[in-house]
Amino acid sequence: MEKLEKQITKMGDQALAASRKLINFSTNKKNLILLSMADELNTQRKLIQTENAKDLAAAEENGLSKAMIDRLTLNDERIDGMINGIREVAELKDPVGKKIWKRIRPNGLIIEKKRVPLGVVCIIFESRPNVTADAAVLCFKTSNAVILRGGKEAFYSNTAIAAALQKGGAAAGMPKDAIQLVSTIDREAVRILVQLDGKIDVVIPRGGESLIKAVVSNATIPVLKHYKGVCHLYVEKEADIEKALAIAENAKCQRPGVCNAIETLLVDKEIAARFLPLLKKMADRCGVEIHGCKTTCNIIPGCTPATEDDWYEEYLDMILAVKVVSNTKVAIEHINTYGSHHSDAIVTEDKRSANKFLKEIDSSSVYVNASTRFTDGAMFGMGAEMGISTDKLHARGPMGLEELTTYKYTITGTGQIR
Repeated sequence: MEKLEKQITKMGDQALAASRKLINFSTNKKNLILLSMADELNTQRKLIQTENAKDLAAAEENGLSKAMIDRLTLNDERIDGMINGIREVAELKDPVGKKIWKRIRPNGLIIEKKRVPLGVVCIIFESRPNVTADAAVLCFKTSNAVILRGGKEAFYSNTAIAAALQKGGAAAGMPKDAIQLVSTIDREAVRILVQLDGKIDVVIPRGGESLIKAVVSNATIPVLKHYKGVCHLYVEKEADIEKALAIAENAKCQRPGVCNAIETLLVDKEIAARFLPLLKKMADRCGVEIHGCKTTCNIIPGCTPATEDDWYEEYLDMILAVKVVSNTKVAIEHINTYGSHHSDAIVTEDKRSANKFLKEIDSSSVYVNASTRFTDGAMFGMGAEMGISTDKLHARGPMGLEELTTYKYTITGTGQIR
């Protein structure tokens, strides 16, 4: 244990030293390094897939769900996605040094509020190995050093990706230790990391509710988080039925194992008899199991009766809780009670209902007539993302480049005294 603590503490010291070098890097130099990282990922493609195959074999052996295995898989398309994501981040505006405002006081003092890096960011994540690249490049673009700690399910994949990023970055002049990956799956490493006051400035956990609660309960440094993604789709009485079905299918079925997939569908009682049989056909075609309220089960027999726990559940699988509600007010109350403040959507052609929903839903991302699957840094034009925050301080929703900065005041005088 003492050896592990020394190892993790050393990583913190190294990251802190690297962060102090990064603050002097120009945007152009950072972009050249990012492009070199992207090139090296492409060069190491086959090796990354060979290492990923080891993780997939272990996942099969350990009985992970199809949805979880899908999250782990690195095919050519997803590796291309990582590479293109890095190149897109290189093209994005660098927020570091951006002037937020400037004031000249009556005594002649010039006060400026400017964006600066957070410093050292620690990312603790599970399953999805592409997070390794997303997190590293966003931190680097914003002149933050990063310590990555992935889950055991993707150990070999994460190691290969991090090595490629480090090699590509070093070839173009990246400071040593700007990107570090914790090389142990010992859970004690997480506790040590989240208590490195003075070395790590913020922790961002990405994963299941149990991981995030463990991080929060042990952390002595700030944490940006979302516990889970209990996302909703409400089909209001004035909804376009075909539009609602298409959105429901996309939001539930495209990638059920991600946090922005819907887990509960609410439908207005006035259109339930017309909409629910069509929803059942879609669910049967796609392999979705419906857990329905009493009214839902009466309209479409054969559903699993929903319990109170279903309304809180993040299935991350092909299961959908369905409830019939009396109006938009009740739908909003249900979402604000059972939801996780992540992403929620309404399908309606009625502007008043849409505006009420947008105003009263207390979530980081609220949609009208669109799938919740768009809650994603790339889809929001941020390039990659660090995750989705359901906190209200310091960041909320997809966390991109600006969310990886803080600010400071610079004051220039000519000898003023108070």
